Amino acid sequence: MDIERNKNEDVMKMLLSQLDQRLKKVYLGGGKERIAKQHEQGKLTARERIDLLLDQNAPSFEVGAFAGYEMYPEHGGCPGGGVIVIIGYIHGKQCIVVANDATVKAGAWFPITGKKNLRAQEIAMENRLPIIYLVDSAGVYLPMQDEIFPDKEHFGRIFRNNAVMSSMGILQIAAVMGSCVAGGAYLPIMSDEAMIVDKTGSIFLAGSYLVKAAIGENIDNETLGGATTHCEISGVTDYKCLNDKDCLNRIRNIMSKVGESPKAGFSRTEAKLPTKDAREILGIIPDSRDKQYNMYEVIERLVDGSEHEEYKAHYGKSIICTYARINGWAVGIVANQRMVVKAKKSGGGTEMQFGGVIYSDSADKAARFIMNCNQKKIPLVFLQDATGFMVGSRSEHGGIIKDGAKMVNAMANSVVPKFTIVIGNSYGAANYAMCGKAYDPRLIVGWPTANIAVMGGAQAAKVLVQIEIAGLKAKGEEITPEKENALYLKIKERYDAQSSPYYAASRLWIDAIVDPLETRKIISMGIEMANHAPMTKDYKVGVIQT
Repeated sequence: MDIERNKNEDVMKMLLSQLDQRLKKVYLGGGKERIAKQHEQGKLTARERIDLLLDQNAPSFEVGAFAGYEMYPEHGGCPGGGVIVIIGYIHGKQCIVVANDATVKAGAWFPITGKKNLRAQEIAMENRLPIIYLVDSAGVYLPMQDEIFPDKEHFGRIFRNNAVMSSMGILQIAAVMGSCVAGGAYLPIMSDEAMIVDKTGSIFLAGSYLVKAAIGENIDNETLGGATTHCEISGVTDYKCLNDKDCLNRIRNIMSKVGESPKAGFSRTEAKLPTKDAREILGIIPDSRDKQYNMYEVIERLVDGSEHEEYKAHYGKSIICTYARINGWAVGIVANQRMVVKAKKSGGGTEMQFGGVIYSDSADKAARFIMNCNQKKIPLVFLQDATGFMVGSRSEHGGIIKDGAKMVNAMANSVVPKFTIVIGNSYGAANYAMCGKAYDPRLIVGWPTANIAVMGGAQAAKVLVQIEIAGLKAKGEEITPEKENALYLKIKERYDAQSSPYYAASRLWIDAIVDPLETRKIISMGIEMANHAPMTKDYKVGVIQT
């Protein structure tokens, strides 16, 4: 066992080292030369601004660091989606910061930039978090304007959300620390308070060249829309700042005076560390996604005091449902069990249940547990590692679809906040039932071992290769075993790449890829965030087949 765990730990550490190396590259944004150019202009980089703005030595969580990862190669890439989003604290008050990274295409908006900004605003609205915009952007990336400008979830949705958040009483502060042009000019002005940095910040619907072309007026950008213009003539901005540091200090001063808001009232007691060493998680997760492990061992290294109270412990064993605390917060945990367990047959004897598969009894149990957590105002944590629901005539005749639908219904209508950790496999309908991205988790993250797809690469490749072979045979082609194997490997390689956590994170299917040892912090910060938003809806599940 020790040999196996050491092997698992070595593999996990290698994955974490790869994660760290890739993050370091992402943190450079557009690269060292563009960072130097930003400094030459008298400006700090987006990450430097955030570091000065947030409380030192306080926890933080970055959303979407891998957004745009390996996307848009024909346009030179878009590291981090050209914008940085971090949940952190200012004078002890939790908030979310959105900072354009001007080292990436001058902060221009790619399609993924818009998606990431909307995700930040979604988090702010769901949790009633103050949101701070550090603006330094050239506006829409024109070569891709058709994919970012006109649709419902595109650029214009940002300003719609500004208005909605204002009506909700969510504090919005905007700091114009560089360019703020065209439609983007509305964002700071639709915020509650707006400030601009002298000589480097500018706001206008059209720059000097476009003004010259449109109406023949000769004017420079500073006179057109600089700090002096907007603080002394137009009244568009509220504060004129000497430089970036002065601007960030002003935001901190504003935040220091913000009062408390009503809370949801989720239960919290004094936090305790797990009694079982959390670092042992690194050796628990197998080096292969096909191997078994015991999810109880993971849970006991995540929860306070390594203690939990299991619901229906002897029924529906392919899903674990249990109450616990994480950093003092009460949680209800719904976790896929990857061990092969024995279950009693209704007529006596036992049958084997395969780990990572959701059975009817487990779905039924999970649905009831989710309802109970809503009744008690207990946030839900989903630990995903499932290959899907059980298939076959016995399962179909037993109503697996009905029981799966019951679980999805109970989870989808949940009014308590949900948090999803993708530990391993997240395939097909199991992704949905265990609160995948489509079901509005407040935060969803993956460990480096996560795989997200409609099914595993090997299974998908077998299906797809048969379809492709049938098509080739219909054209009269002869398929040798060697050619069939080559097709299989080609399809499997493509499918495996698309199920990678980096593929998912680049498209914001998950908010982040995280070190398993960060899981407790992320869940705790997430529940604290959700606690800012009082629960206003009653829990109703609608029609459920029984």
